[in-house]
Amino acid sequence: MNDDRRALPRIDAAPETVHWGYFDARLAPVLTIDSGERVVMSTVSGAPELLPPPPFEIPASLPAIHAANGPQRFFGHMCTGPVAIRGAKAGQTLRVDIEAIEPHYDWGHNVVRPLSGALPDDFAETRVTHIALDRQRGMWRLPWGQEVPFRPFFGVIAVAPPPAWGAIPTPPPRRNGGNIDNKELVAGSTLYLPIFNDGALFSVGDGHGAQGDGEVCVTAVETGLIGTFRLTVVDDMKLEWPRAETPTHVITMAFDPDLDTCVQIALRQMIDLLVERAGIDRYQAYSLVSLAGDLRVTQVVNGNKGIHLMLEKRYLERVHRA
Repeated sequence: MNDDRRALPRIDAAPETVHWGYFDARLAPVLTIDSGERVVMSTVSGAPELLPPPPFEIPASLPAIHAANGPQRFFGHMCTGPVAIRGAKAGQTLRVDIEAIEPHYDWGHNVVRPLSGALPDDFAETRVTHIALDRQRGMWRLPWGQEVPFRPFFGVIAVAPPPAWGAIPTPPPRRNGGNIDNKELVAGSTLYLPIFNDGALFSVGDGHGAQGDGEVCVTAVETGLIGTFRLTVVDDMKLEWPRAETPTHVITMAFDPDLDTCVQIALRQMIDLLVERAGIDRYQAYSLVSLAGDLRVTQVVNGNKGIHLMLEKRYLERVHRA
């Protein structure tokens, strides 16, 4: 980590900073910052039965979190936070600039379980695979000899849900974000989340060292990551669903048990965005998305499935008619 980030406020995953398996608007913030400030947050992943044997090194915080939480009310993710942003109000938008992502430790795990994933009836036994990270080469070494590039992102990025929802489990992604599992949200990308509570209450978790679109067996390379985030409240953007940007693309998202419904929601969002930004009509926007947009399956294994639609940013430039 460079010297600039060493001076930033930091929250490390620990029993007092982690909420395991749920989101809740009643959670007290572990840190409060001003809009536009940066924060460093570390995460961990893995229930006790998923920890690797030696010579893998397990951070002391991970078994401490297990011991502090006891039996889980919900099956879900260890989330670090929440972080409150001063002045954030319900109805505004939180801009999350993901500035850097680094490994927290040098191993991850992947799990295949019966009755889960995209093929719930095809695998009769649970198999846990522990995977080593070669930091120097930026590669995951699979035990059977193949390698997968290290391409880290946080599967869970969220604000607190509406208060009326109460405590909700983390696995299904929702309008507040959560278990989005979008592999495009790497360092250098930006996520926009609708705010439902004063302070926004930002949390992060579910570090992924590599994942394919779909996340078909339910797990990626599940690992611990350290992220640097700039959190900014935005007044002039009203969102119903999370939205993202990479250096080259804008991304609309949707989550629902039905993939067809997800497709329709993501499409309508992109059409609305093109009408607003490019100044074209809905018919023209629909045609353009069919010609230049990429509709992708984010994941199919978290209850609410995910679709994301990617479009190059150049198509958002305002059209100057002759």
